[in-house]
Amino acid sequence: MSTVGLIDAGGANLGSVRYALERLGMAVRMVREPSDLAGTSRVILPGVGAAAEGMRRLHAQGLAQPLRDLQVPLLGICLGMQLLFEGSEEGGVDCLGLLPGVVRRLHPAVGVRVPHMGWNKLLALRESPLLDGVTPGASAYFVHSYAAPVTSDTVAACHHGGLFTAVVQRGRLCGAQFHPERSAGPGARILRNFIETDFP
Repeated sequence: MSTVGLIDAGGANLGSVRYALERLGMAVRMVREPSDLAGTSRVILPGVGAAAEGMRRLHAQGLAQPLRDLQVPLLGICLGMQLLFEGSEEGGVDCLGLLPGVVRRLHPAVGVRVPHMGWNKLLALRESPLLDGVTPGASAYFVHSYAAPVTSDTVAACHHGGLFTAVVQRGRLCGAQFHPERSAGPGARILRNFIETDFP
């Protein structure tokens, strides 16, 4: 059985992501140092909280550069997805730089609360194996105050005071701004697609 490496960067969603993967029949290895990445066929970077603290932990564990050099598919979840980009306004921090763009704060307005919390619809922008079997207009569960811009790598967007990237893919680099482990059927399908797809 192939093994999914789950980065233990202190995120509160770590246990629920692990449980979601195990429900899909995956063998999960907790990754706390670079040597734990050896032999994994997929890697998932979950995370909640602030970008600066997330990057600090990755550097402290010696995982930032190994993640940049990874040769297997990588999925970032929530903060983990944001850390794939060049940088974040949150703390003015440099992130992993694997995807172009800067993560910026969502702007509150009439009827637009920040943080963005709850169910919201996914708007598919282009084809991707990540969305195979996901019903058009399906909803996912979001909890965040910062978001990545819509770019040519955006697979699906979401609207909350403006469009932002909800699902991203560039080759074997993937990300979900929402929490697939809390997004019922659509979330489970996206996780399964990430695990089963032969990315280029």
